[in-house]
Amino acid sequence: MSRKTPLAIALSDDEPSSRPTPVTAFYQARKWWLQGRRLNLSALAEELGIGRATLMRWVGNKELLLGEILWSLYSQVLSNARERADAVPGLEGVEYLARIYEEVNGEIMSADALHQFLRHDPQFALRVLTSNVSGLQGRLVDAWRALLDEQVARGTIEPQMDTEDLAFFVVRIGEGAIYSDIICGREPAREPATKAFRLLLSSPRP
Repeated sequence: MSRKTPLAIALSDDEPSSRPTPVTAFYQARKWWLQGRRLNLSALAEELGIGRATLMRWVGNKELLLGEILWSLYSQVLSNARERADAVPGLEGVEYLARIYEEVNGEIMSADALHQFLRHDPQFALRVLTSNVSGLQGRLVDAWRALLDEQVARGTIEPQMDTEDLAFFVVRIGEGAIYSDIICGREPAREPATKAFRLLLSSPRP
């Protein structure tokens, strides 16, 4: 579970304000990140006209702020992929989930801002993206567990392990594919990840 910072709480409140707020800080930071700029909290606080201590109180720390930014982008990609999968008549179970998985991984692999982030500081970026210091990984696991649980409830898949554990491995496989060039010098490729995904979800022959 991610820490409930003032930013995390404020993101659920759409009330406009003329003064800088945690949400103002979030959108400005996300704009910078999408532009490929390094996220410097002192510079962000100065641009917002607030003290760095106030900004830190709002967002927690740099890792947690990046976690909110990355989750906001990933969740939209996931929602779009699911919407397209839902529009395909008769698509369900492993095929439904694999379509979403491959599309999401492909979108992430082609994201220019993500490549910039990884180039600026690979070690820090991987820590934010693939550990739970930012709260991101826990959210990814929760999102995939919800998708898996939905298909289990419909009777379209019969996974051979707990869906929480399965979701964790699903996320890890995706990370291994997406960031393989940084982790081990291999060219990122979504097809092997999708194949592994199918194998994980496939029930053994009777």
